[in-house]
Amino acid sequence: MSTEPSSSPPPSEFVRLLRTQRVWDTELPGFTPDTAPAEPLPLFEQWFAEAVAAGQTEPHTMSLATADEEGRPDVRIVMLHGADEEGWHFASHAGSRKGRQLAARPYAALGFYWPVQGRQIRVRGRVTVAPPEVAHADLHARSTGALASALVGRQSEVLGSSEELERASEAAWRRAQEEPGAPAPSWTVYVLAPDEVEFFQGDPHRRHVRLAYHRTKSTWHRELLWP
Repeated sequence: MSTEPSSSPPPSEFVRLLRTQRVWDTELPGFTPDTAPAEPLPLFEQWFAEAVAAGQTEPHTMSLATADEEGRPDVRIVMLHGADEEGWHFASHAGSRKGRQLAARPYAALGFYWPVQGRQIRVRGRVTVAPPEVAHADLHARSTGALASALVGRQSEVLGSSEELERASEAAWRRAQEEPGAPAPSWTVYVLAPDEVEFFQGDPHRRHVRLAYHRTKSTWHRELLWP
């Protein structure tokens, strides 16, 4: 029997390409947790403004993680619609996959990633549904295209053909232009009230700074985490 060590197969073209990628090839900002505010919302607003000023593309997009009735996780990119003392706001159709999952398990997690500054923010907590009038105002404060998309509806349902989508979209665009106040009953605004919020500042020497906020009965508790 041969005693020569077996050699590993050479990496695939995909793996070679993957290994050439780098992160944070730029000067990263510093972060001193001792100066952070007592609550997470002001720091989120500050970091968001700094991401915009730094030229971060689409800083208002975020990952939304939910779970189905069996506890199987799901994730997708959605748009942030607001953040205030009630929580982080986003919207979708009640009958969509995420809407059904939130109805069954009203807990979710959000993830923001702003690579221009090497920053991440993670938010986790219970999700509630805003009143219908809030959803109506939210939708009609947006673009005609957003209204047309909401009027098409049927999000996450099986689509028979691209032609079927084209016909429904054209009809929805006509209605949105002719009736800018048209209701979209399934459009729903969700509010995630955070139990935990974590701020991550990347460091080129891998001494990343992680500041976690945990909600208590009356205030927020802060602690540092190992990277």
